[in-house]
Amino acid sequence: MRYKLIAGLILVGMAVLFIMQNVTAVEMTFLFWTLTMSRALLMLLILLIGVILGWLLHGSRRLRMAHAAGYPTIGLPRKGEKG
Repeated sequence: MRYKLIAGLILVGMAVLFIMQNVTAVEMTFLFWTLTMSRALLMLLILLIGVILGWLLHGSRRLRMAHAAGYPTIGLPRKGEKG
């Protein structure tokens, strides 16, 4: 129990240190939009986009593998059925 608390406090301390060292405002241009935000916030945004994309792609792959194995899936015909 105490190890989890210590590990958590160390991680929080590292996150605070990271944010404090990356407060510089950076300008990001995408197509027609230009955003100005702190570097730490930009890195967090990119991390969240990557996590969401990975989660969606992983779910899609699991669904295709389950369908190929013949397991019932919502919205897809079973193996051997015409859909």
